[in-house]
Amino acid sequence: MHISVIGSGYVGLVTGACFAEFGVHVTCMDSDGRRVERLEKGEIPFYEPGLSELVAKGVKEGRLSFTTDIAKAVDKALVIFIAVGTPPRGDGSADLSYVEEVGRGIAHHMTGYKVIVTKSTVPVGTGAKLREVITNAQTNAFRFDLVSNPEFLREGSAIEDFMRPNRVVIGTDSDQAVAIMKDLYRPLYLIETPIVVTDVPTAELIKYASNAFLATKISFINEIANLCEKVGANVQMVAKGMGLDHRIGSKFLHAGPGFGGSCFPKDLAALIQTGERHGYPMQIASAASRVNDSQRERMIDKIREAVGGVKGKTLAMLGLSFKPNTNDLREAPALAIGRVLLTEGASIRAYDPEALSEACRMLPELQPCRDTYHAAEGADALMLMTEWNVFRNLDFEKLKSVMRAPVLLDLRNVYDPERIAAVGFKHVSVGRAAKSS
Repeated sequence: MHISVIGSGYVGLVTGACFAEFGVHVTCMDSDGRRVERLEKGEIPFYEPGLSELVAKGVKEGRLSFTTDIAKAVDKALVIFIAVGTPPRGDGSADLSYVEEVGRGIAHHMTGYKVIVTKSTVPVGTGAKLREVITNAQTNAFRFDLVSNPEFLREGSAIEDFMRPNRVVIGTDSDQAVAIMKDLYRPLYLIETPIVVTDVPTAELIKYASNAFLATKISFINEIANLCEKVGANVQMVAKGMGLDHRIGSKFLHAGPGFGGSCFPKDLAALIQTGERHGYPMQIASAASRVNDSQRERMIDKIREAVGGVKGKTLAMLGLSFKPNTNDLREAPALAIGRVLLTEGASIRAYDPEALSEACRMLPELQPCRDTYHAAEGADALMLMTEWNVFRNLDFEKLKSVMRAPVLLDLRNVYDPERIAAVGFKHVSVGRAAKSS
């Protein structure tokens, strides 16, 4: 089978490379000629572990190719995945202009039956709207089926998530499209991956409901963490006790500065807006969003209190991306918090294994450093913002020797407070009592 993926960003490129690994012939189309040139040279425009090798393998073995020509992408493919951006509008709703533009492009170049699949995260009703757009734009009335096949890829482990998913969701009203999609995902039958077949609106909502639920778990444990600080409890032990209940589970119960990234904030806002549009306020989703916003303010308060006000202080920031194993800075708590601290007169020496140069472009006042210990030189406090593995076993004696004051703001609860206090540091974390030597 030959498929095409329109859009070679994060979702599109991972999807194309992984399908090529499944033995499918894949054409990845993107309107950005520079991006296509780079991909043809094996240059991946973002950091995702293992993706560079997978793309190189697909190209070498002749199953993965790139183009800027949508006519070529449409002509070759039986199945066409739409994986373009759906950025938020000012009111929180998803901007579907790129999806609709691709729909019109497909319509203009169709020469026969196609299965057109939305892989991008799109709100309920997009499938119906896209069918209308394509039908109205067709120069010849070729038959096509629409499918919603949402992605559930976690940045930093996207290849594993594609190759060994918890489930595959296929939303369509066509038995033929179901059969084609199941054939495409046939390699997953060997590992007995559940295939959820439903209608298009339900499939569209599954993605938003899933992300909203996970975001709510994060906001909930952050609220519990804040209460723990008031009553003298330990949020990590609370989370452990909760997570051992199989109905709850341990995932996404890690207190910290709140969620960020390309999915949770955007999808939560879109779900809230969808509810408003249909006359049903999404109260829990709205609360999760408000708690996330306020959590960043609480982290700023912690920093101010730990160093006695930030004006004139030098702060070392470890980690800038919204999570480890990615260079994605979208809605990253570190940048939001850093921006406020800089405005209040702090100097920030920063280090991140993958996101440093882009973060400094977005926030030019940051002082880029070559590693943790360089960042710590002369610092009044060390702020651990993203739990990269490289930050999990720091040499605190070395840090103490280069810092102005031995203060660790452990905003991801990586370290044991007693251990850090024992080596002479003041330790401040989230949902646990502060400790000093």
